[in-house]
Amino acid sequence: MQYPVVIHKDPDSDYGVTVPDLPGCFSAGETIEEALEGAKEAIECHLEGLLMDEEDIPLPAAIDAHRNDENYRDGIWALVSVDITQLSGKTKRVNVSVPERLLKKIDGFAARHNETRSGFLVSSALEAMGRESVAAHQIAAGDV
Repeated sequence: MQYPVVIHKDPDSDYGVTVPDLPGCFSAGETIEEALEGAKEAIECHLEGLLMDEEDIPLPAAIDAHRNDENYRDGIWALVSVDITQLSGKTKRVNVSVPERLLKKIDGFAARHNETRSGFLVSSALEAMGRESVAAHQIAAGDV
């Protein structure tokens, strides 16, 4: 899963990183690289906490969804990849049947996005379930 982050730097300070889709998730570093590595750790820790509290993992929005926010206007945008299959400790191996041609497409897509097959399948499942959850909330709120 790739979360958009915004990098900002004030004079006489380190680089700061904000994760718009995860309120309260921040990082910093002396270099952009250090700040981004810290952001990855911060995102993983934040998501791990959500999982421990049995809360849903917020899905990342596109950078364009955040660009017009005044808080991020002067920032530099980047994507931070997080393999959510490595979170929350124990994983369970499952056996699924997938047509060979589709499996090749899945593997190619995952590789192009620096993900593992498992990571891609899990993030795709979470995204699908998140869309359903958002739709249910919108219906309940009368937004649809």
